[in-house]
Amino acid sequence: MSESGPSTASSPGPSPEPSSPKSPADPATRAPLAAARRTGLLVTFVLGGLTALPPLSMDMYLPALPEVTTALSSPAATVQLTLTSCLAGMALGQLVIGPMSDKWGRRRPLLTGMAVYVLATAICALAPSAELLIAFRLLQGLAGAAAIVIARAVVRDLYEGVEMARFFSTLMLISGTAPIIAPLIGGQVLRFADWRGVFLVLTAVGLALTLLVWRSLGETLPPGRRQTGGVGAALRTMRGLLGDQVFAGYTLAGGFAFAVLFSYISASPFVVQEIYGASPQAFSLLFGLNSVGLIAVGQVNGKLLVGRVSLDKALAAGLAVITAASVALLLMSAGVFGEAGLVPVAAALFVLMSAMGLVLPNTNAQALMRTPHAAGSASALLGTSSFLVGAVASPLVGIAGEDTAVPMALVQLSCSLLAVACFLGLCRPWRAREAMAAPGAPDAAEAPAGPPASSGPPASGAPGAP
Repeated sequence: MSESGPSTASSPGPSPEPSSPKSPADPATRAPLAAARRTGLLVTFVLGGLTALPPLSMDMYLPALPEVTTALSSPAATVQLTLTSCLAGMALGQLVIGPMSDKWGRRRPLLTGMAVYVLATAICALAPSAELLIAFRLLQGLAGAAAIVIARAVVRDLYEGVEMARFFSTLMLISGTAPIIAPLIGGQVLRFADWRGVFLVLTAVGLALTLLVWRSLGETLPPGRRQTGGVGAALRTMRGLLGDQVFAGYTLAGGFAFAVLFSYISASPFVVQEIYGASPQAFSLLFGLNSVGLIAVGQVNGKLLVGRVSLDKALAAGLAVITAASVALLLMSAGVFGEAGLVPVAAALFVLMSAMGLVLPNTNAQALMRTPHAAGSASALLGTSSFLVGAVASPLVGIAGEDTAVPMALVQLSCSLLAVACFLGLCRPWRAREAMAAPGAPDAAEAPAGPPASSGPPASGAPGAP
């Protein structure tokens, strides 16, 4: 904590009402945000925990998927819908909670969503059928959406420009451990309990995180920066964001890249365990190793590349590697190189997952840098596009049954190519480089594209700001 007094991040109450609306660049508005940033480790830990909640909700459950199919007497495609429903709930929930946080602040919608998440997760542990489990997972996702959408909005409240890109990469150090720890915990829980025990552990995790948020994370959006109006105003704001071609390009590119990731999450338990005969514990270890690769590359992005290489160049490299890995997986799954074993398939999946450390933080940062005026709505669109595309991709990976990995690889390659097309066709990164090369323009390596002119004056520290 700052010695000068309680910071915004630690104060449980709302910020005092200013005498007049302030812009993010106004010193009176930025002072409490600077104090919040000084809490450093605490803010990073809390926001990392919030962004880790979605992978915890899905990845801890992955080793139990084959057991659920047997326990509930349901086919694999039906059980995979328990992942899809949770993902769809998180997508739709963000569309509601994001604008709510722009209007009422970040704290109240976050605490409400977390409380409902805990209740829904506890109910999942009692579901007697696959159909009811799908329904309660939908509710779990709707409530859990508050965690991820508001966490991104809080980052936009506190950080700007290259500093924001670095913070997103730092968050991956915490949130990225969730895919490592979650399947390991899930596999160990299955040694002592059935699949319902996994949801009981998730309930405890959600409750602990809710208490941490209540005690440690205060309001980061001062009243003077909140949106006014009702549903119509929120829809107009979102329409304006989608009308920004570059914002839409980064949003869609990130969404399709997430679909590549989620097709792996959804199909890998069956590919690794059913096709290649690995145990739940072995699958958990491989899944964790892939997550280590994602974290490591994310840290390379944040610590070494950001500020030295333009975000667009790092993003382009990540998309190229993901596409190449998807091609390799499709060729191996189709038997072009003969019968591929677990080792080469696992190696290709490791490369694919690691490259996400270049794609995910940079698409988020580039998109949010254009939206200082509506971070909650922008965060909602980013999350919704990712989760909806992922929800559509999830059932496609099992469309040909449990005996082949070709559908997974085909979905991954298709989504990779769509992400590249959106990045090149809508973002047109070469135009940003040409603009940066103009006389008097900031260096492209340190100043990625800023908010559009229609967004109002750029925030202090953002590209183009004094």
